[in-house]
Amino acid sequence: MSEPVVAIVSPGAMGAAIGARLHRHGVRVVTPAGRSEASVARAKAAGFEFVDESTLGEADFVFSIVSPSIAASVAERLAATVGHGSRQPVFIDWNAVSPQTAARTAAVIGVAGGRFADGGIIGLPPGPEGPGPLLFASGNHAAELNRLADRGVRFRVLEGPVGKASGLKMSYAGITKGTIALGTAMLLAAHRSGCGPELAAELAASQAQMFAGFQRSVPDMFGKAERWVPELHEIAAFVGERRPEHGIYDAMAQFYASIAADVNGDGELSAILTEILKPH
Repeated sequence: MSEPVVAIVSPGAMGAAIGARLHRHGVRVVTPAGRSEASVARAKAAGFEFVDESTLGEADFVFSIVSPSIAASVAERLAATVGHGSRQPVFIDWNAVSPQTAARTAAVIGVAGGRFADGGIIGLPPGPEGPGPLLFASGNHAAELNRLADRGVRFRVLEGPVGKASGLKMSYAGITKGTIALGTAMLLAAHRSGCGPELAAELAASQAQMFAGFQRSVPDMFGKAERWVPELHEIAAFVGERRPEHGIYDAMAQFYASIAADVNGDGELSAILTEILKPH
C-alpha cells in the first residue's frame, strides 16, 4: 500500500502543527494553493505541498481544520471534489462544532458520494516534542485513521456514530472555556466593586490550584477570544435551545466577543485582568 496522503484545509496554527507532525513521520501532506500570506508561511515551514483545490480528491484523507463559523461552507465547497475523488478520501471535520452541525455536514458529503468521519480535537497544537493533542473520531469511516497510526499524531477512534466525537469535544470545551469565562467575569466584577486584589488574595490562599489556572488561562485567552465566539454558540446548540443552560453559553459567546473587542481596541479590560492576576 502506498504512503498515505493527507490534505489539510487550512493550515492555521492547529492544522499546520498537526500536518508538520504527520510530514515528519513520512506522510505526504498537501494543502490548497491560494491561502493567505500567513497560511502559506506556516504551510511551507511544515513541509506541505501546494496543490490545486480541485485535486484534493486524490488524497486519502481531507482534514477540515477551520473556524467553526465556516466549517459548513468549507464542506459544501469541497463535497463534489471529495465525492468524486480517485481515492475516495475520507473527509474528517475536526472542527469545534455541535453534533447537529456534524450531522448536517455528513449529509452534505454523503449526498455528493463522499465518505465522512466526525472529529474533535482536545488539546493545544502539537510542538516538535511531546504527545500533542488527542484527535477523536467517530462514524462508519473513522477506523480508516488506523492507517495513520504511529505517524506522530494521537488518533483515537470512538465506537459510535457521527456526532459522538463532536459531542465529546463540545462537552470538554464547555467545561474548560466555560470555567475561564466564569473566572474572568467574576474578576472583572470584583474590580468594579473595588475588591479585585482581595479576591485574588483569597483565591490564591484558599483555591491555589484554581487561581494558578486562571493566571495561565485568562491571559492566554485574550488572543483567542474572537475565535472562541462561534465555538461557544456551537456549544449552546449542543446543549439544546429548550434547556436553560443554552442561555449560559450564548451569553458566554457574547462575553468573549466583548473581550475580543477590548483586545482589538483600547485593552482596558485585559489590562485590568493582567493586573489582578499578576503574582504578588
